[in-house]
Amino acid sequence: MKWSRKKVVVTGGAGFIGSNMVNRLLELGADVLVVDKLQLASGSLAWKRKVLRLEEIFKRNGINKIPLEICDLEVDKQRFQIIAQSADVVFHLSAVFGGREFVNTRQADCSKMLAIDHNVIDAAHEAGVGRFHYSSSACVYPDSLQKNPKYLLREDDILSTGDGWQSSDNLYGFAKLMGELQCIVYNREKGMQTSSCRYLTVYGMGEFDTSHAISALIEKALDRMDPYVIWGSGNQERGFTYVDDIVNGSILACEKVVDGTPVNLGWDKRYKIREVGEMILKIAHHHPKMVFDRTKPEGPFSRALDISRAKRLLEWEPKVDLREGLERTIEWHGEARAVSESSATRFRA
Repeated sequence: MKWSRKKVVVTGGAGFIGSNMVNRLLELGADVLVVDKLQLASGSLAWKRKVLRLEEIFKRNGINKIPLEICDLEVDKQRFQIIAQSADVVFHLSAVFGGREFVNTRQADCSKMLAIDHNVIDAAHEAGVGRFHYSSSACVYPDSLQKNPKYLLREDDILSTGDGWQSSDNLYGFAKLMGELQCIVYNREKGMQTSSCRYLTVYGMGEFDTSHAISALIEKALDRMDPYVIWGSGNQERGFTYVDDIVNGSILACEKVVDGTPVNLGWDKRYKIREVGEMILKIAHHHPKMVFDRTKPEGPFSRALDISRAKRLLEWEPKVDLREGLERTIEWHGEARAVSESSATRFRA
């Protein structure tokens, strides 16, 4: 697929992965429109950071005004359908999300994704969008398969334990799975060209949300926290995946998959969260006492993905290892702090 001059809508484009997707599509020459709720209170630090990041991305690509539509996708399907009428491609990254505590304790909020995903995919179909890509998650997989530190989760493992919707990681994982299935049936029954990728523990430049582990650990290191607190035992392990790899894999999936077949994107090499903390502290030149808060949730014990399907269908595998990714991310966090502080006066009444 040639991306030059393609009209692309990115839902959730002001968010972490979304803003990185916007940046890469602009580099490829696409005409990008951001659709986002931007639900955080106007004037908050998080809101300022999101706006500043979008401004920087578009200016870097020669665009002085952010092409942005504010839209609540949970309730305003008709408006999104109008927005999507001019689109060749939709990347749907908008979601109700948070870190481990959010996934465990706010399942009613996560259920809103069932409405959001249906509204977006059905409106995109009605608008005649040529390609539709859905951002899914490794949370679709059963917890019972994530206890073996050597097992790699395969795409066909979903709902394999016989526990119904509870085979996924809480209602967040189930909602993501339902989004995937909608992509499959909209292709099968309506001829819509769709793809979906399951993301694994994404981190990198552009993430301000400290409810996610790596962002939180970096901010604690830059704040010179001592003692340095890590949630859980510190022995939980993940295949941490740098955001550039996720974005590039998603674009390849949109180009090469048309029937909604889900594809894993992530590292098959795992690190314990205590090892990640140690690496961050070393890069940040901070030497505190490390402590573990076992009252906090830590999620599945061991999560990493079999990426043989991505290698076969997309010719994709991750390129940025954890050390390099953390160095890039820590440098970005330091720069983002300086930029948001120096630009604060722009947002004052």
